[in-house]
Amino acid sequence: MGEFDFDPLHDLSCKDCNVTQSTRARKGKLVIFVDRSEAGRSLAWRLGRYADRDDVLVLGVPRGGVPVAFEVANTIHAPLDVIVLRKLGAPGHEEFAFGAIASGDTQILDLEVLRRLGLSPRDVDAVIAREREELLRREEIYRRGLPPLQVAGKTTILIDDGVATGSSLHAGIHAIRRLAPAKLVVAVPVSPPDTCKHLADEVEEVVCVATPENFRAVGQFYDDFREVTDTEVTELLARNREAAPSGYSGNESRQSWDCRKNS
Repeated sequence: MGEFDFDPLHDLSCKDCNVTQSTRARKGKLVIFVDRSEAGRSLAWRLGRYADRDDVLVLGVPRGGVPVAFEVANTIHAPLDVIVLRKLGAPGHEEFAFGAIASGDTQILDLEVLRRLGLSPRDVDAVIAREREELLRREEIYRRGLPPLQVAGKTTILIDDGVATGSSLHAGIHAIRRLAPAKLVVAVPVSPPDTCKHLADEVEEVVCVATPENFRAVGQFYDDFREVTDTEVTELLARNREAAPSGYSGNESRQSWDCRKNS
């Protein structure tokens, strides 16, 4: 469907990667980025063509994707908002995800995984309800009562701090699609090569700074991968609003993620 822009990263030399000199070995692992801020600046370099346009919006995935998205939004002078995603994990074994939900009442279930897990409809509904409550709690905290920024007709750049399988990001893509963006771009600092290519089938453009083959988890490619707090997310959104990027007004161009209200 779309195009993808990425650098294959197979070893420590990585001469073709447009990242800073943070690529190094640390305790047997490959470190590409010092932290999420540096990853965001590396990503912003590749998104320069979207700078200073009033039809561009950046969406960060909380919590970890927001520091990355903040650097991109401020560099290209675009407004920043969040799209909250929550994995649906099996009760007692949350590491086994059977789907994901996103802002706007979007949910995606993996029926094959559900069959293998043997979860009852009641179990599934309970997990969805719990994660939906947390999703709404985060949205309220992050936006401080403001509705989401307008996506319809905008070039929307969806950013996370990295992606492994892309299962959660799929829910975000579906949620954004329902709001009719002019163009949807997925941008991440690091991802397995196959995941980047699969995402290109769902959106118009995928930008990956690095695509290492030996991929176990996003955090292995960061020197500092500490947990981001709700307070940090809220502060970064506020700082972006205060910067008043081109085409942004605190009281205009907002909409509801609930597509039933937009139809």
